[in-house]
Amino acid sequence: MFSKLKEKLKNWTKKVAKEESEEKVIEIKPKKKKKKEKSEKAEELIEDSKEELTESLEDEAKPQSLLKKIGAKITKIKITEKEFEVYAEELQELLLENNVAFEVSEKIIDELKEQIVGKELLKKEVEDEIREAFKNIIREILIEPFKIADKIKEKYEKTKEPYVILFCGINGSGKTTTIAKIADNLQKQGISCVLAAADTFRAAAIHQLQEHGEKIGVKVISHEYGSDPAAVGFDAVKYAKKNLIKCVLIDTAGRMHTSKDLMREIEKIARVTKPDLKIFVGESITGNDAIEQAKSFNWAIGIDGIVLTKADIDEKGGTSLSVGYITKKPILYLGTGQVYEDIEPFNKEKFIKKLGL
Repeated sequence: MFSKLKEKLKNWTKKVAKEESEEKVIEIKPKKKKKKEKSEKAEELIEDSKEELTESLEDEAKPQSLLKKIGAKITKIKITEKEFEVYAEELQELLLENNVAFEVSEKIIDELKEQIVGKELLKKEVEDEIREAFKNIIREILIEPFKIADKIKEKYEKTKEPYVILFCGINGSGKTTTIAKIADNLQKQGISCVLAAADTFRAAAIHQLQEHGEKIGVKVISHEYGSDPAAVGFDAVKYAKKNLIKCVLIDTAGRMHTSKDLMREIEKIARVTKPDLKIFVGESITGNDAIEQAKSFNWAIGIDGIVLTKADIDEKGGTSLSVGYITKKPILYLGTGQVYEDIEPFNKEKFIKKLGL
């Protein structure tokens, strides 16, 4: 995903190491005049270097080979603030190109600067040190996800009450399919579920959830088209209590985060059903749009976790990083396809590896 960024870091660290070596060569020259012994040693070094030149590539100039020979004696270098600033702007542009939000890219650059500027690094490990610093920054940005199944079991063992999950997001984000995937996954872990078709604005949405329920063997509570969505959620919770069902998953109508009336509607659903968990579902490929959506829903109802769909076709990865940082909420799942098995718990280390850093 971050292949350009990886290449940029590689080129930059090579350049820094080369410039540092050149500076060290300049420091050696005055010492030749002061002490004869050091001058003789330098001459011997040059002679050794000349012998090695006969075995090197034809396009390598003599001064470069000498620099390599002298540079090999230098074990540590320091990256100056000036050197870092030269490349910071380009690094930030590359982050933005990969759907990383501006404020997140600024944090990454600032953290990277703090970790590497002025620090003594082994010359041969500069690239690895910078890459590892990047990984650590990403680890700090992303909140460690929790397991929904553990939360459900914990509550039910203590209270015998169903665990209520409310899902929100805009139209077309894959919310209804995601709910079915999670319900199917929970059922396979021995957790009974019931679905609430609280998207009463579209008759097709009710029908879609009912079809999913039939396929995965889960009961769907629904009312007529146009009815109060909060009432549907309430009845689903009531049904779960009566039938000793452990989890209620409430589907809601997709709504634009800019619509005040619809945002008030979902606030009402949350008040009535009192969910234990509120999940925002967004598309990983929409970049900054998903970030703004998550911020709005978080402000309206206080989301607890995030599911990002279409992660299988996301070649950048910056949306996951940005949404997690902006909301300070964990990414719980990634949707990776259309079948019920195509959903996976979010794993920070796997995500970092996928970035290619």
